[in-house]
Amino acid sequence: MGPILILYYSRHGSTAALARAIALGIEAEGATARLRTVPSLKTLEEDEMPSIEPESGPPYVTLQDLKECSGLALGSPTRFGNMAAPLKHFLDSTSSLWLDGALINKPACVFTSSSSMHGGQESTLLSMMIPLLHHGMVIGGLPYSEPELHNTSEGGTPYGASHVANSHQGSQLSTTEKQLCVAQGKRLAKLATSLYQGNMQ
Repeated sequence: MGPILILYYSRHGSTAALARAIALGIEAEGATARLRTVPSLKTLEEDEMPSIEPESGPPYVTLQDLKECSGLALGSPTRFGNMAAPLKHFLDSTSSLWLDGALINKPACVFTSSSSMHGGQESTLLSMMIPLLHHGMVIGGLPYSEPELHNTSEGGTPYGASHVANSHQGSQLSTTEKQLCVAQGKRLAKLATSLYQGNMQ
């Protein structure tokens, strides 16, 4: 089985913190987590091209990362109730994988962060699922069998893990948010293992 790709864009560290917590859940199930990010988009006034790789953190994602993965966790901060443009820009470049059916039947989940409790988390998560469904991926959310989902007063939705990065919390995940991320990572790894074993039979 190939690695499980955690692909995200993070501007201030909150979405990156979610990604690392999801990786803990994936690895707790014995799977390999592969963290990748996307470069920021430059404005028309900026002449500099993005560097080959970021100065710190995970490398930039490639189409090969998607092709090789056995599952995908896709993360973005909310931008007016939708995913951030750099992540959408990369997804728009995946037509060759769609033509080849490279992602069909691979499991996927989504995660997000916003600066307020009602900052568009659920609409962001739902909109992030749309390109994954076009690729034929199998979407797995967070079931209510996770007790933290019943009790959270911070982030956490049935559509995917989330974080509220308000002035008090910043990019630091709450205990509940981290537990839900780990649970989502575990579920994604279990789905990937089950689908992989089913395809091998």
